[in-house]
Formats: sequence, C-alpha cells, structure tokens
Amino acid sequence: MLRIAAVERETGIAKDTLRIWERRYGFPRPSRDSTGDRVYDSSQVLQLKQIRRLLDAGMRPGKVVGLSATDLEQLLAESGYTVAPSLSKTKNGFVQTDSTVSALLDLIGEHSAQALRHALAHAQMRMGVAPFVTELVAPLSEAVGEAWAQGRFKVFEEHFYTEVVSSLLRETITSLTPLSNAQYPKVLLTTLPQEQHGLGLLMVEALLTLEGCECVSLGTQTPLEELTDAALAHRADVIALSFSNVNSARFVQDNLRALRHQLPQSIQLWVGGACPVLYQHRIDGVIPVGQLTRIPEAVTLWRHRG
Repeated sequence: MLRIAAVERETGIAKDTLRIWERRYGFPRPSRDSTGDRVYDSSQVLQLKQIRRLLDAGMRPGKVVGLSATDLEQLLAESGYTVAPSLSKTKNGFVQTDSTVSALLDLIGEHSAQALRHALAHAQMRMGVAPFVTELVAPLSEAVGEAWAQGRFKVFEEHFYTEVVSSLLRETITSLTPLSNAQYPKVLLTTLPQEQHGLGLLMVEALLTLEGCECVSLGTQTPLEELTDAALAHRADVIALSFSNVNSARFVQDNLRALRHQLPQSIQLWVGGACPVLYQHRIDGVIPVGQLTRIPEAVTLWRHRG
C-alpha cells in the first residue's frame, strides 16, 4: 500500500488530480491507514500508470479514468503505444539488443546486488562511459519503469536497481573528475522541489564530466530561492535542471521563468528530462538540451559563446 505522495511520485499524477478524479469519477478508490491518510494498492497504481500513458497519448481523463486494467491495456494497444522500441533502442537511434536489457531485468528480479553490479560494470568497461549511459542505462531505466507499471517489479526492486546504478555512476564520476579548466563550464546540477528522481542527474553528470566539465551536484529538490545563491557561491557557469513527468507544465514553466529572471545573464540555464513542456514551449534564456547525446553539443556551444 502506497501513500498518496508515493503514488504521485511513481505515476507522475499530481495529488490534487488524484483527489479530483476520486470525487468526479469514483477512481482511484483509496483505503485509509490508521492515521486516516489515503493509501493505494498496487493494482490501482498500475491502472494509474496506464492512464498516464493514455493521457500522454492525447486521450481525455473522462474517457479513461475508471476503466479496468484490461480495457486500459486494450486502449494502449489501439493507440499504438508500445514499450518494445524503448527496450531495443534509445531516442538517439543507437541500437541496444533486447537480450542485454532482458538479462539485466532478470538480475534485478533475482535481487543480487553483486551480480547486477558485476554485469553493469563489465558492460561499462566494454562499451565505454558515454555509450554505457546513453545506449544501456537510459533504455534499461525506462524498461525498469515499464516492468514496474506492468506489475513485474515492486517499488523496492525499482529502488534497488536505482541504488546499484547510482553507486556505479558515482564511482565512475569520481574516477573521471577533471581539474578545473576555464575552457569548460562549471555546472551546478539539481532538481526543483517535488522532483525526487536523481538517477537522470547522475547520468548527465557522468557525461558532462567526460566532456571535461567541473560538476557540482546539489542532489534533488533544491529550493528555487536558493539556486541563485548556490550558483554564485560555487561560481557556476551553468545551472542544469532535470525534470520528469511528475510536475505540471505550469509548475515547470513558472519556476523556470522565475529562476531565469533572478539569475545573472552570465549564468546559462540548461534543462532536460522527460517533461514534454520543456521542448514544446521555449522560454527566453532557457536552453533545452533534450537527449543525453546532445550534451557534448551544449558544451561546445558554451565554449564558443559570444
């Protein structure tokens, strides 16, 4: 049973929206714990994940909220939504075999941290850091999320995977950390409040470090009003923010405009992640990096600015 904050984090559907749907459509149907707080079972969370995908495909809540898991699955199939491409290739077009991802998913399900870490470490040595991040970790992370949505993994297994990969990436970043170099930007990495997913930040940090950048990570959920102070204190050239689908479009746009307004013009603001609004509606002074493979391009543009 998950509390409403955990359901928001896992599905990307805001708590207020869940409450509105409960009143308007009679779904979801949470139970109450001993303190009276809403708690949701795994079957309802799975349906909410399916609903989120249908909404992303353009359907309206009134058409899908409250449908059974079977009906939702059929609608996903009819809408052309499929997870197969994300298991075989990343968005940048590099091919990654299904068998590699499947084998790693099996290791996650076996709960062996040593075996999973060993397999990932060997893959990194064989592929190199950049392809490892863009061609394996990125699609594998997406596959883990899909496996959770389909009921194959529980929340603890998704968290287990994240911790193993995060530990490996942190060690990689430490081994790559360059000396300060004025020819490359010093990048401050974080997320805004309500955005608790930190694996994407580590992936970006690894690629930036590989490009010669000096990175300062504040972890997740840094208050907006402190970001300018942090950037000035660390003498950062760039603030890089990661966004998943957890936050609403208005939240993302309003906060980016406010941050851009309070930052000195000399500090660039880079954004990336799975949140569609980052790429649909551009904001003056905010640079959408998008795909992980575009990070070298962003660094090159910074070096040749003005």
